[in-house]
Amino acid sequence: MNIHEFQRMMRQIYFHRDSKRGIEGTFDWLVDEVKELGEALENNDKKVLENEFADVIAWLASLANVANVNLE
Repeated sequence: MNIHEFQRMMRQIYFHRDSKRGIEGTFDWLVDEVKELGEALENNDKKVLENEFADVIAWLASLANVANVNLE
C-alpha cells in the first residue's frame, strides 16, 4: 500500500467523523498521539512503539484529509 492508497482508505473510513471534528480538533488528536509516541520512545517498548507510530501516521493522514491536502 502506498501513501495515496492509505490516505484514501483513511478518508473512506474516518472522514465523516474527522470532518465534524474539524482541522483544529483533528490536529489536537494528532498532537496527543505524538506525545504518546514520545513516551513510548522513552520506554523503548517495541510493541507500543509500533502502535504509536501507526497512530501518528493515521492521524496525520486524517488531518491531511480534513485540510484537503494530498500527502503524495
